[in-house]
Amino acid sequence: MSILEQVQVIFRDIFDDENLVITGETSAKDIEDWDSLTHIQLVTKIEKHFKIRFTLSEITKLKQVSDLILLIQTKQT
Repeated sequence: MSILEQVQVIFRDIFDDENLVITGETSAKDIEDWDSLTHIQLVTKIEKHFKIRFTLSEITKLKQVSDLILLIQTKQT
């Protein structure tokens, strides 16, 4: 399963929407319920799932899903 597919499962869980489809270009403005609280929930669940940690600086630079995927890839190597 690709990182995007794994992240999509997490997004579907956090937003409680089994039909949610994300792409690399998906950002907070594309998902109505994506606010600061859900952003923290996403980051926490992604960190736990991939067994990685993000710094505050890294988190604040995330603008869209592709940024998140690149960051996950960097942390896994």
